[in-house]
Amino acid sequence: MELAGEDRGILRRLASQIEWEASPRELAAETRQAIADATDFDERDANRNFDYDYEAYSTIQRNFSRLIDQGELRLAMELSLELMDQGSHQVEMSDEELMTHDIEECLAVVVNALRKCDLPPGEALAWSAEMAKRDRVGFIFERELGALRKHFEALRPQ
Repeated sequence: MELAGEDRGILRRLASQIEWEASPRELAAETRQAIADATDFDERDANRNFDYDYEAYSTIQRNFSRLIDQGELRLAMELSLELMDQGSHQVEMSDEELMTHDIEECLAVVVNALRKCDLPPGEALAWSAEMAKRDRVGFIFERELGALRKHFEALRPQ
């Protein structure tokens, strides 16, 4: 664990094998760091097919699930906005947009939970609109977010 504390990659690999107890606050901090690591790239590599941290995206997805399981859907929604903002910038700067699928897999966890939740439709619609606003490329999870909007629009009182 001491060695893992010095290397976030090792810590993420351990966390994928051993799920230890973590508070929502700890999971949020870990997820924010994973978002930063996953979406990090060297600006000099813009418009190229650059490497990125696949394991960090797995951590984000896993932590979104854990937060939702702990009843922290709103926190997962907040973090997913950060992922859309930073992740779509990474996609925008890449040549082949390879990380788009990884971002969408993370967002699917939140969208699937939203479909089953009892949040007020207005709150879900506002989140969906903010996701679209933060999408710098205009196509990340576009179809699924559109379907979610339609779902919640149908639930809105007339």
